[in-house]
Amino acid sequence: MPDNGAAPDSTRLALDLTLTVRHDGHGGVADDLTTPDGLTAWVRERADALPAGTGFRADEPALERVRDLRAAVRALFARAVRPGEPSPADARRLLPVPEALARLNAAAALCPVVPVLTWDTADDATPLVQERAAQDAPPADLLVAALARAATAFLASEDRTRLRACHAPRCVRYFLKEHPRQEWCKPSCGNRARVARHHERHNSRTGRAPHSE
Repeated sequence: MPDNGAAPDSTRLALDLTLTVRHDGHGGVADDLTTPDGLTAWVRERADALPAGTGFRADEPALERVRDLRAAVRALFARAVRPGEPSPADARRLLPVPEALARLNAAAALCPVVPVLTWDTADDATPLVQERAAQDAPPADLLVAALARAATAFLASEDRTRLRACHAPRCVRYFLKEHPRQEWCKPSCGNRARVARHHERHNSRTGRAPHSE
């Protein structure tokens, strides 16, 4: 039976890109990709999974392109979690799905990808084929194309059906549901959600205004 799951690197990169938008801990939303230095640090932290990761240096055009791609991926994540609600971070300003698809596909096509055969010298080794982008492309093209292809692989896989938006108080994350009863991205979000529900039930009985979490 074929394996329709996305490669682990693809899933991790796609999720990591969306998670550069996060709660700031003070009731607002923080963005890790607001400056070229922020993008440079983010890419270098993932040097094992991204082309030219260790030596990558972002500039303003590269930052804008990655942010544009992120907006497309977040719009498609919002589409993937339907009929559930999207992340509250950008629920009111999502790109239309056709525009998001066009942006993602254009980014993925920036660099040609070729199959590369590898074969270990061990007698019992099995030949492996991996797809690699042309390395003579500009670093920003390689980066944007790699991120777009990771998102494409994830969205086309069965893993997409496990994608959820966390709606716990003070959370704007997307996550993969690991078991049937999971509602939140992590236990701390579940704790906050349960506290918020308790306050809401208590206030509804007493007639008080809702408690702000």
